[in-house]
Amino acid sequence: MYGIALDLGTSGFRLQLLDLSSGDVIKTVMTMRHPLPGGNVIDHLGFAVQVGEDCANNIVVHTVRKMISELNVPIRDIKRIAVCGNPIQLSIFQNIEIRDLAYAGKNMQKRLGIGNIKRGLVVYPGQSIFKNEAAFEGSEVIVLPSIEHEIGADALAMMVKTDFMSQKGISLVTDYGTNAEMALKVGDRIVTCSAAAGPAIEGQSIKCGMLAGPGAISDINEEDGLWRMTVLDEHMGAVQGDLVDPKTGQIVEKGSVVSRGITGTGVISAIALGISTGIIKKMPELPHGRLFVGEDLIITDRDVSEAGKAIGAIRAAHLTLLIESGLEYQDLEYMYMSGASGTYVDADKGRMIGLLPGFAPNIVQFGNTSLELAKDVVLGKYELEYIEKLAERIKADHLMLASNETFKNIYACELSYWTEGMSEEMYNDLIDIYGLPKIPTKLSNPKIERKVRKDIENIGYAGLKIIKDLGMVIEEDTNRCEKCKLCERECPEKAINIVERDGHVYAEYSAYKCLGMSCKRCAGVCPTKAIKYKNMKPVYTEDIMVS
Repeated sequence: MYGIALDLGTSGFRLQLLDLSSGDVIKTVMTMRHPLPGGNVIDHLGFAVQVGEDCANNIVVHTVRKMISELNVPIRDIKRIAVCGNPIQLSIFQNIEIRDLAYAGKNMQKRLGIGNIKRGLVVYPGQSIFKNEAAFEGSEVIVLPSIEHEIGADALAMMVKTDFMSQKGISLVTDYGTNAEMALKVGDRIVTCSAAAGPAIEGQSIKCGMLAGPGAISDINEEDGLWRMTVLDEHMGAVQGDLVDPKTGQIVEKGSVVSRGITGTGVISAIALGISTGIIKKMPELPHGRLFVGEDLIITDRDVSEAGKAIGAIRAAHLTLLIESGLEYQDLEYMYMSGASGTYVDADKGRMIGLLPGFAPNIVQFGNTSLELAKDVVLGKYELEYIEKLAERIKADHLMLASNETFKNIYACELSYWTEGMSEEMYNDLIDIYGLPKIPTKLSNPKIERKVRKDIENIGYAGLKIIKDLGMVIEEDTNRCEKCKLCERECPEKAINIVERDGHVYAEYSAYKCLGMSCKRCAGVCPTKAIKYKNMKPVYTEDIMVS
């Protein structure tokens, strides 16, 4: 008999097949991108609200079903599935109300009749999730509980699967991603918040960026004035890549793996090295507007700005948590990091540029805690009642950054530093004017401990399967289309195609390529306003075999 652990991440899904009798991991399946249009969780929410919850749910469930089909085991033998993720991803997966997540104001929620939506632990019959597919009869799907409308089961996982909950000293934990969830522990008190960092933290919105996957540059180190790339291999292990002159792009020595792009952690390393070696003298300005990290792979001024916005949002959130909890910065004793970005980033480089507090004396890096908690639930290592009670306990103290003046003031300083070239000295002067404590000098020798080498430490004896093409499109009937195909030419991701079928003209979008609600360039350039980016339906380009 088998079980499945499933992490519905904002940048992609991770799934593991487990042997229920032995507890062994058999196989891991992952997607390279999220199946819904958009580069962040807000885009996914906007798509589901505007296009329709049913459409979003169909795409997500189809993707999970496709991942399960790659396991090559009889579905009837899969008895338990545990699902972890943030509140938006979990709500779309369950096809429950999501508008309360889009409209935080109580008056709007009251007008819509959507107040007080419960997102606790739920156990579903497998058939109810997978569209009455008979093969799932006899299976159960356990959806782990969210804490607040910004803080999901993945945040619960980062607390449970690190040493955070048992730590006596004042501790901060962060699950790094496009939506960075974090929590501060002061004695028995736990304060949570969430920072919308954006896609650059995971390599998206970067010119040569990509998610953490085979061929991705995850770290960079200096060798005699040149830059040595660290690249993820086919097993997601970090291996030696090219030795590159960052100013000219010359490949001085070839590595063992070809670089296909760079992750957010690689960009962080490039920025940190640029600062420490004097290549970057003022943000976000690079020599001739670019740095080389490989053959035809460059980082631009704009990339630095995009990464800086993400780093700045996370640092502003960290500082706000400490200030609003009545602490001095130096009171912080432990910093825990999780998620792919938290795993692969060089913590010392990260603290240099503010991704984590430079004044934390102890830094501990973990892997994909969301997948780990789901795995433990499948294997019965946690009683469901314990998980429910823990989520209820943590709900008590949540900080809404969107309405917090301390966060707004610090983030304004961060934006000025990263996008306008404001000096660190002026940054601290402005912080002082706001009546906030200045950022202390970085510790010279913190203790850094890396618990795992990969974000998914054990991929199973059957190996890793990466799904690049999710095999689906979303289509819109564009009855006024003149087939000028301006939308196709303008699409930055080449995600849209205009097709004619049965006397109708349709706009077809590769859902996982499309940038979604944050772009809609296709609708903006359409001369006849035929594209509305509404009333869409999913169309699957391949059938999934039922076993």
